Amino acid sequence: MTLPNIITIARLFMVPLVVWLLVDGRYDLAFWTFLIAGLSDAVDGILARKLNMQSLLGAYLDPVADKALLVSIYVTLGFMLEIPAYIVIAVVSRDILIVGAVVLSWMMGQPMAMKPLVISKANTVAQIFFAGFVMADLGLPLEVSSERQILGVIVVLFTVTSAVAYLVDWIGHMTKTD
Repeated sequence: MTLPNIITIARLFMVPLVVWLLVDGRYDLAFWTFLIAGLSDAVDGILARKLNMQSLLGAYLDPVADKALLVSIYVTLGFMLEIPAYIVIAVVSRDILIVGAVVLSWMMGQPMAMKPLVISKANTVAQIFFAGFVMADLGLPLEVSSERQILGVIVVLFTVTSAVAYLVDWIGHMTKTD
């Protein structure tokens, strides 16, 4: 168990806490907890690389923690009507597509290596920023509704682009012949 993996596991434990704080109307605490969780995503990766503590567990655990945090937050904010349904649908559908493709390739005896694409990293940053921006607006009344709409469209564009890139990568993997 490495320090980066412990940080990732701590992020997983923050997921229900952030959701509970949002549902309970404690938006300021939800924002700060989400910010810490989001920053921990960067910290665990930096530590893993700098301290040469990369592990197979971390390679699988980190994206699971990211997906758990982001999907939970987007679904919660969607049910609270703080973000439009089309954004929630895009974010959740992309993750279902990726997980489904990985499972299907594994079931068909053609497992894929877990390697995030550059667009996927940019997408994750955009999704974290947008969710944090919405929570900051709720907890620290910023009155930025037009900015929220613009950022929401940007997140959907990143999300769809990332989904298409993964789909193309997956199709290439599944159709290649050795």
